[in-house]
Amino acid sequence: MMIRFLLIVFLIIAVLADVVFAQRKSNYDNDIKIIQAYEKMYQVPSHPIVFVGSSSIRKWDDLQEAFGNYKVINRGVGGSVIDDIIYYADPLIFRYQPRQVVLYVGDNDITHPNATADTIINKTVTLYKLIRAKLPDVPLIYISIKPSPSREKYRLKIESVNSQLKQFFSSEPNTHFIDVYAKMLARDGSYRRDLFQTDMTHMLLLGYQIWEKAIGRFLLKP
Repeated sequence: MMIRFLLIVFLIIAVLADVVFAQRKSNYDNDIKIIQAYEKMYQVPSHPIVFVGSSSIRKWDDLQEAFGNYKVINRGVGGSVIDDIIYYADPLIFRYQPRQVVLYVGDNDITHPNATADTIINKTVTLYKLIRAKLPDVPLIYISIKPSPSREKYRLKIESVNSQLKQFFSSEPNTHFIDVYAKMLARDGSYRRDLFQTDMTHMLLLGYQIWEKAIGRFLLKP
């Protein structure tokens, strides 16, 4: 009876996993198709610097203007979590044979009730190792999770993730950890609402200007 019970539990877990997997696939297939349609109209530079991640990347509307001296492309997917970027790593990153990768992930994972600092860190490291397996020598920039006022209740979790990932990436070759979190706080450590749109999650130009200044000196020129 126990073996039969365990088998049933296993099958239920497998079915649920397939459902979650299918939902993730269907959620972002359209985004990938839009990107592919765009690329049929506009030529992608060879071996670009790929910016990839969630909506903080996708909504960086003047990315190419900000880094006009570099060959950059924006491959952000709004609403994505780390697992999504792992699943879509081929069409979002590897197919471009990038000369450099700029990564912003984990922000949306923070709000998930079952996501601890450790699970977010482990998933980020999994993504990093996936990138390193395919692109062992390509320089990578990891942008810390930003301090969105709408997510202030997750402050301790965010700070824990940022702190531990900073320590991890500091020992990795060809990798830079960019601490935008500290740069986006007021001098007294409070949140700066002036950097964000009315939803207090997505950034205004002023917030992106902080990112631009922090990231720019680490980008590879053509």
